[in-house]
Amino acid sequence: MTASDSTVEPGSPFDLSQFKDAMSRFTTGVTVVSGIDAGEPVGFTCQSFVSLSIDPPFVAVSPARTSTSWPRIARTGSFCVNVLSDDQEALCMGFAVAGGPKFDGVDWHPAPGTGSPVIEGSLAWVDCRVELVHDAGDHELILGRVLDLGVGEGSPLLYFRSRFATVSHDSQQQGEG
Repeated sequence: MTASDSTVEPGSPFDLSQFKDAMSRFTTGVTVVSGIDAGEPVGFTCQSFVSLSIDPPFVAVSPARTSTSWPRIARTGSFCVNVLSDDQEALCMGFAVAGGPKFDGVDWHPAPGTGSPVIEGSLAWVDCRVELVHDAGDHELILGRVLDLGVGEGSPLLYFRSRFATVSHDSQQQGEG
């Protein structure tokens, strides 16, 4: 089976719905990947984000092939990952829909290196140059070299079992020390 096959291996003990259910048990953070296209800000909600390497600093995002925003961002060769805070659920939902003026009413400023939008109130932002694009089935795997970054304050917006979640106060205190 190749990464682009849309079915599981013949004789597999699971089907795609079981795969989706199992993967939904992994809690992820939620991000908005942003860029500039023809002078206009563009972005999409993305929970497929990971830090890959510290030296050199690389991150990866994985937009769906059906994304209409990613091709517009990709043309510039750079993007910014905005890690959303738990009070940005509405913003997240606005960026999860296809098309439309997603940045209307959203406060942002250009990242110093690439000019990609840094969304105000995000927990962190990571400005990147596209290093590699790899076929990954119904998604693409994008490797980004980190050019600049910043951090904010707050708690993360999480996604678990197809629902938003937040970090509880007790679990935050356990990590302090």
